[in-house]
Amino acid sequence: MAQVGAAAMPVIIGIIVLYGFLKNVDVFDTFLEGAKEGITSSLQILPTLIGLIVAVSMVRASGLLEMLCSLAEPLTKAVGISPEILPLAILRPISGSGSSAYTLSILQQFGPDSETGKIASVLASSTETTFYAIAVYFGACQYKKLRYTVPAALLGDCAALIFAVLTVKLLG
Repeated sequence: MAQVGAAAMPVIIGIIVLYGFLKNVDVFDTFLEGAKEGITSSLQILPTLIGLIVAVSMVRASGLLEMLCSLAEPLTKAVGISPEILPLAILRPISGSGSSAYTLSILQQFGPDSETGKIASVLASSTETTFYAIAVYFGACQYKKLRYTVPAALLGDCAALIFAVLTVKLLG
């Protein structure tokens, strides 16, 4: 089975080259043109990504995450979920690697079969790194009007939190 997976990429590339040959397309020049466009796009979004990385570092180092979580802790206790879910819900839209590391620590602390572990797993897999996605996509096309995008995306993240809790509590 592993041999099939290892052979898949060369076979796909071979099919693409063969198709281009049959359609009389200069595959190598087309590849080089695409590579140049990719580098240009990467350079265009680099300042946005650097700004995002700096913002994530500041949120982590400043203690803002802990402060926000402590403010919302009474709500989590009233709803009956572990307060450890809150940092994940706040961190996930900001940082994929940070939220993955935090999810792993929740799973190690509570176990993957615990209610907290299940909620963390569902939440981590059903949300997006909202600000990273916005930075990449909007930065690539140099679109600066985020009037509706950010609120709608954060509303989606809030809905994911609510439904992660409900799904695990009702079905888990």
